[in-house]
Amino acid sequence: MPLFKTISPNSQTTVKIWKISESYNDLFQSVILNPESLKRVLNMKSELHQRGFLSVRYLLREFGYTDEDLFYDENGKPHLKDGKQISITHSFNFSAVIISDLIVGIDVEKQRDKITIIAHKFIEYEFDYLNENDTDYIKKLTAIWCVKESLYKLFATPGLSFKSYFLVIPFNVDDNETVAWIDYKHKKHRYNIHFLEFEGFTCAYAIK
Repeated sequence: MPLFKTISPNSQTTVKIWKISESYNDLFQSVILNPESLKRVLNMKSELHQRGFLSVRYLLREFGYTDEDLFYDENGKPHLKDGKQISITHSFNFSAVIISDLIVGIDVEKQRDKITIIAHKFIEYEFDYLNENDTDYIKKLTAIWCVKESLYKLFATPGLSFKSYFLVIPFNVDDNETVAWIDYKHKKHRYNIHFLEFEGFTCAYAIK
């Protein structure tokens, strides 16, 4: 299973993306899990999710960490015992981890036509600049979802609606970056977002 890409947005932050090629059994036999993680992966009904979960443990090893170094708070947000900030994501045959001294969030998603069906659930303001006839429409919808998901992970405030609280300003898919806002409790939080595409997937990461 090869390390697909490593990105260093700044001196305090590293992103690693993994392409999942092994079977569940190969992955399972190659990682050491703490009892809680073992219980989680064995209770997953989807082998796709199991492989994604296990591949994240491979990425931790690439950073020099083990499964013992990772824990989750009551909201399901991951943390590292040494105090570094971490965010985790996986989708189909890709997983990604971002680790930083700064607060971060990351998401990766497969570009699929079905996103048009749920667009109204996570987009409002952005419809003003989107065009359904644009050849990049699916890519833009996927990028917006990834941006908002990465911000949701970064902001770590359960229950925030993507549609109501998150705004992504107009962008082109070739830009590889955009600006997004979280409008929460009469305060606007501005973030620079980076995103990239590879093999029909989109990945976005936010750094506070």
